[in-house]
Amino acid sequence: MSDEVVAYDPYALPADAIQEPPASLWAAFRKIGPGIILAGTIVGSGELILTTSLGAQHGFVFLWLILFSCVIKVFVQIELGRYAISSGKPTLGALHDINVLGRSGNWLVWWWFVMLLCTVVQLGGMTGTIGQALNLAFPALSEGSIVLAQQISPEFGQYVQDRREFPWAVVTCLVTMALIYGGGYRRIEWLTTVIVVSATCITVMAASALRYTDYPIRASDIAGGLQVHWPEAGIAAAFAVFGITGVGATELFYYPYWCLEKGYARFVGVYDGSEAWERRARGWIRVMHLDAWVSMVVFTLSTVAFYFMGAAVLHPQGLHPKGPELVQTLSNMYVGPFGTWARILFLIGAGAVLFKTLYLSCAANSRLTVDFLNLVGFTRTVEASKRAQAIRRFCLIYPCLALLFYIVARDPQLMVKIGGFAQAATLPMIASAAVYFRYFKVNRSLQPWWVTDAMLWTALIAIVVVAAYAIPNQVMEIVKMLT
Repeated sequence: MSDEVVAYDPYALPADAIQEPPASLWAAFRKIGPGIILAGTIVGSGELILTTSLGAQHGFVFLWLILFSCVIKVFVQIELGRYAISSGKPTLGALHDINVLGRSGNWLVWWWFVMLLCTVVQLGGMTGTIGQALNLAFPALSEGSIVLAQQISPEFGQYVQDRREFPWAVVTCLVTMALIYGGGYRRIEWLTTVIVVSATCITVMAASALRYTDYPIRASDIAGGLQVHWPEAGIAAAFAVFGITGVGATELFYYPYWCLEKGYARFVGVYDGSEAWERRARGWIRVMHLDAWVSMVVFTLSTVAFYFMGAAVLHPQGLHPKGPELVQTLSNMYVGPFGTWARILFLIGAGAVLFKTLYLSCAANSRLTVDFLNLVGFTRTVEASKRAQAIRRFCLIYPCLALLFYIVARDPQLMVKIGGFAQAATLPMIASAAVYFRYFKVNRSLQPWWVTDAMLWTALIAIVVVAAYAIPNQVMEIVKMLT
């Protein structure tokens, strides 16, 4: 961990850290950041694989659901951020303090741990998909790795020849560890901003350029996609995409941690009942709102662009990305409209999109894991320096676990579905917790506008309905893929 993490405790609220909120919109823009990190986490396997696959299978008919999914869950994100800023408590600590009908929220903390294990399997699918993309992009280097492996042993050489993505997956694991092991919040925010802006611009430009190819996106396609209807054949797949696109369960857990590390709660200070505290809290919560909605625009643009590419290019050709040929099929989104030269561009871009999600998820999971171990009593790392050391260790462990899961399973789509299932099952719980915080924990002076309340309840109802329908279908799909 960098000196910035060791020098102070980002989760403490010292009096000398208090700051007045920015007075202008431009000054507020300069204080955003957690949402950009979240956008980097969001636009990953779900968007590249599942959203594109939904468009490939069903065309534009679920465009309205993609947009709804991206927008509505932000209201849950905002409530979790509101409580974190006003209380100074990160997600797991806040859940641990819940006490309803005499029952502790400790079981919610343990449920997060179960979800974590499933989402690390999903990260393994990303690791393997990155390996597939880089193997296809740089076949000469892959051949060189086979020769090197054969020099170590004929058996290892045969293994690498059969699994050409393996060396690239190992490199991905090592680079991930190097980036997050020594990187505190500021480095993560800066690096993520560069990658997110670049990847979003490339994807949106590719989708926009389809109008000049044999696969144009017509106004009638978009108009049809904005009409709310439910083709029976695609409901299960659409609900699965709702669970994993936009702000998913993992991102909802992550966001308060990034808000605290950015300093929003430190700037507000400990609640003292004063008007000055209320003024600061309202001001920094407004900054958090701006942060959340800017990130929503960014990840919605990327998500819709991926969906358009699948619906406009893959759907007319009857191509469905799945199995070992997943990346090869996805590359046709670029090859079909733009020619073979665009294949390398897609493969590198796909690798970058998945990689940023991988390293950001590992960085966030490391922070939550240290918090989890403290809350359940396995360890005691309250001091900032000890917490930083523990986070560093997990920054090495999680990329290795993701690689190990891929070596065992070697089916990115199945691994992504397992993570998606865990998130779909967890979304109703974390959304319900956000509603609980809103009505029973947040200071009355900080309670939101009635429209925000209405949208929060809409989000909760939608999440519960989708989960009730999607979870049984996802279980059957996973069992079918396993058998």
